[in-house]
Amino acid sequence: MTPPASAVCLGESMAMLIPDPPGPLELAETFRHSYGGAESNTACTLAALGTPTAWISRVGDDGLGRRLVGRIAAHGVDTSAVGTDPARPTGLYVKETGSGADHPADLGAGRSRLHYYRRGSAASAMGPELLADPVAAPLLATAALVHLTGITPALSDSCHRLVRTLLATPGPLVSFDLNWRPALWAGRDRQALRFLMNASDIVLLGADEAREVLGTDDPAALRKLLPRPGVLVLKDDAHRAVTVLPDGAVIAEPALRVEVVEPTGAGDAFAAGYLTGTLRGLPERTRLRLGHLAAAAALVSRGDLGTPPGTELTDRLLALDEPGWAAVTVDRSGFHLPGAR
Repeated sequence: MTPPASAVCLGESMAMLIPDPPGPLELAETFRHSYGGAESNTACTLAALGTPTAWISRVGDDGLGRRLVGRIAAHGVDTSAVGTDPARPTGLYVKETGSGADHPADLGAGRSRLHYYRRGSAASAMGPELLADPVAAPLLATAALVHLTGITPALSDSCHRLVRTLLATPGPLVSFDLNWRPALWAGRDRQALRFLMNASDIVLLGADEAREVLGTDDPAALRKLLPRPGVLVLKDDAHRAVTVLPDGAVIAEPALRVEVVEPTGAGDAFAAGYLTGTLRGLPERTRLRLGHLAAAAALVSRGDLGTPPGTELTDRLLALDEPGWAAVTVDRSGFHLPGAR
């Protein structure tokens, strides 16, 4: 019997096409088929870390939708509440990846750019009525945590109402990852994001996102702008992550040294690691470390999803003292502890 979901992630996932081999799109002859989406990325990593997780969304009645739902389910995610829209398509995006070749349009090795074709997608038609869905409603009611991002409310007015309604409904903890997408918010009131974040229990955001959306990345200033959440988690790329508590106290944990293969998906993985630590009741510093471990696994993978270290290695990494943690390195071959052979 499948255990009930401890975490529920709600948002759009899309089919993805990737040039194979990498390089400028105008030179691509073949594309590899994959999928991606911030919330489903987080759901897959939560499941990989041992957290029973469900993903709620909508896809079109097409092969792209059926394929991506099947792939996400294969990661151990409960997809029973993913509905099919007979009138709207599954969203699609093309992930352009650099090859390092001498071409004026090449992005450079290790770099990528996303091209979205999602307007009018099945997921963009989600609305507050989803909360009464006979499959989705019990999942939301029994979960310990519901995870959202700032992408969903930007998809459409109905999606925005869905997120606001969910945040106003008593229930489980709600985490909100800003996941700033300026193109999606063009013409929309970005101040709505401040309201949504302030209505959440856990807020995750990058320092660069905080500066652009809220005008500051200073922890004390951010806490004044967002006084309600139990914790604010501020991610400063390859440097560190900081938790800002309600009283303004700051807990910081440095990121690991990583030989980056591709950055896409690392923020979603960090969220999954941090939220797993939260659901397990781990100390705050350990939650941040678990976020860094999950993010590092994504950074050394070609694609949106990485493979987090196994339980035994994770426990060893989390138990390291500060000098030991600072000496850890990560590359495509794995996690390397100080003194290990």
